Amino acid sequence: MQFQHLLQQTIARARRTQQYVAIVYLDVDRFKDINDTFGHAAGDTSLEILSRRILAELPESAHAGRLAGDEFAVLLTGFERIDSGLAEIGDIAARLLASAGKPFQVNGEEIFLTLSMGVALYPRDGDNVIDLLRNADAALYQAKKAGGNTFEFYSTDMNTAAVERLMLKSKLRRAFERDELRLHYQPKYRLTTGKIEGVEALVRWDLPERGLVFPSDFVPLAEETNLILQLGDWVLNRVCAGYRTWQRLTPSPCRVSVNLSLRQLQQRRFLDRVKETFRLHGVSPTSLELEITETTLMEDPERTIRILDALYAMGLHLAIDDFGTGYSSLSALQQFPLNTLKIDQSFVRDVASDQDDAAIVDAIIQMAHSLQLEVVVEGVESEAQLEFLRKHGCDYAQGHLFGDPVTAEQFGQLLVAEIDGTGKYRALFA
Repeated sequence: MQFQHLLQQTIARARRTQQYVAIVYLDVDRFKDINDTFGHAAGDTSLEILSRRILAELPESAHAGRLAGDEFAVLLTGFERIDSGLAEIGDIAARLLASAGKPFQVNGEEIFLTLSMGVALYPRDGDNVIDLLRNADAALYQAKKAGGNTFEFYSTDMNTAAVERLMLKSKLRRAFERDELRLHYQPKYRLTTGKIEGVEALVRWDLPERGLVFPSDFVPLAEETNLILQLGDWVLNRVCAGYRTWQRLTPSPCRVSVNLSLRQLQQRRFLDRVKETFRLHGVSPTSLELEITETTLMEDPERTIRILDALYAMGLHLAIDDFGTGYSSLSALQQFPLNTLKIDQSFVRDVASDQDDAAIVDAIIQMAHSLQLEVVVEGVESEAQLEFLRKHGCDYAQGHLFGDPVTAEQFGQLLVAEIDGTGKYRALFA
């Protein structure tokens, strides 16, 4: 409240003197991880250290405030020209990033912090407290979206995106009550036989006024609001229920892959919840495969290995998803109890025509096989891509070449067709 009062006074003074004012919104990247890993006392100490570092980089005329949790704001004044003002603000923001990023010790533990920052200017981006804070927050979101440890100046198109994001976030909370979530299934074909030997569960949001919303648009919102935990539980329960239905059509339906988020993996009772779900539906853990991205695997390797070992011991298969887009090393991969490596579709798009992409995909396939991992390629859209993958020994493929993802009922029909030998895409493998 004190900071907002100062901002209001500063705006009034700048209006009289015809000067520019900048509000810089700061947020610590993944601060929850510090509290979860080192405890809340260490988190509080980290915020105190960060506060001192922020103040040390600011000119005397600046004001800084802690707005909530790990959110801070800085008020910069005295800019008579916008061009020189932007340059000075950029310099201060860069110094804040560099200072915040220096490691420090708390209770013998080395801690690293990074910041995301959004900047809005009076009067260009707003002429009152509410608009300036809102627009600085919109710019902050863009910095977060860019990966963090950076800053962004506000632009008008950000506001449209921010409003839509807030509306989606609000509607997502009600999506469970209104039964708006859907599961679609994308088959995986074994390339040596052309048979369906796996399927990936893909969540969709059927928003009445918009149609199907894809995970890239709403899963990040679910991550921000912790709805990702509810979403993960919903997906696992629906997959198990669907699997029981397929068992009435064939005694051994193929294994179902489910994406696992970092937030789910960080749950204290995650293993208990997974076990309880399997028990409730009478489905064996061997029927499922959990797909985990490289980034998630490497977030906290020691803890992740312990959890994955426990999941593996339950009988679950484990896959590394989007391989090639993260930063895992071969030595790290060997530590995890993985069964499958999934090559990101960005490498496959031009594999039939680009020698570099072809060499990369071939190398990944050979490396995975040397580690006793099966290889799945996603995003297969052409027969040329399929032929390349078959020639180079890939194990499975999935993608729009084999049609769009289908409902649980439609996938059951595909399983029946497989049993009858009338699979729709058999000709592609002839």
